[in-house]
Amino acid sequence: MEIAFGKGGGLVAAIVQDHRTGEVLMLGFMNEEALAETRRTQEVVFFSRSRNRLWKKGESSGHVLKVRELRVDCDADALLLRVEPVGPGVCHEGYASCFFRRLEKDSSATVVEERTFSPEQVYGQEKR
Repeated sequence: MEIAFGKGGGLVAAIVQDHRTGEVLMLGFMNEEALAETRRTQEVVFFSRSRNRLWKKGESSGHVLKVRELRVDCDADALLLRVEPVGPGVCHEGYASCFFRRLEKDSSATVVEERTFSPEQVYGQEKR
């Protein structure tokens, strides 16, 4: 099946979901090379837009994502990666999921999850 990388300027959204719980863990982007490397290694590799290079999830934290299933949406321009997370969390701010804040009606955000690890201990300094 052809993935429609051209629709998004060479990138597709890659939604990462815990294969056991169904919890959405994060959103990243993949180009053709990142998808090929993910399929080859069975560990998630993204294309980092800020670094303009491939980025293996967990390369600095050790918190890798082992692929259990890859799905593609009906338009072939988004991927769903059902994974087994290795480590206490995927968010660089120390949470199990990057979606740890609830957006309120007044546009403020409330933290609704507990930290699962210390970013300072994992990265040496807190990342933002």
